[in-house]
Amino acid sequence: MILHEPNVVRQGGNGVSHEGAEQEGLLVTPFNFSMVDKGVYRSGFPSIINFPFLETLHLRSIIYLCQEPYPADNIEFIENHGIKLFHFGIEGNKEPFVNIPEDAIREALKVLLDVGNHPVLIHCKRGKHRTGCLVGCLRRVQNWCLSSIFDEYQRFAGLKSRVLDQQFIELFDISGFKRSNCVSTHFPGPSVLKS
Repeated sequence: MILHEPNVVRQGGNGVSHEGAEQEGLLVTPFNFSMVDKGVYRSGFPSIINFPFLETLHLRSIIYLCQEPYPADNIEFIENHGIKLFHFGIEGNKEPFVNIPEDAIREALKVLLDVGNHPVLIHCKRGKHRTGCLVGCLRRVQNWCLSSIFDEYQRFAGLKSRVLDQQFIELFDISGFKRSNCVSTHFPGPSVLKS
């Protein structure tokens, strides 16, 4: 059985504790978890209670978009499971003073488009803004229309949707990436980067 963390764990509430989840054999997804595409997932920051669920994904890589160092428990988990960590320290785009660095998103997108890194989990703190920007740029490469990209961004950001993030996605230069000619959202293959 798989449960989403917000429905299970409530600090000081009547939710299931980490020990309770283990005893009952529950798999708890990280906050804001979703499948983006075949072999590509997104979420908020995974905690120890999410590790049994993450094991079921058989991850090869994690793209971590926060500035803070990866916690010791998470490092131990990825080392024990042979998962590569790609750390792109991006500060949140809290308007009007902080901009998402385009070069960092470009490098993260290269990692994401390399199917040799799949299955891959993309995450930041809450799986909303930085993760939403990277996924939005991926959708641009996949030829999604902007209204669909923004709809997806807003579903994960909720009431905390940021206009500057959406502007960043719209203006992001995808000219260094081949556009997929297929209607499917699946990755076009390893030759997605222009030489």
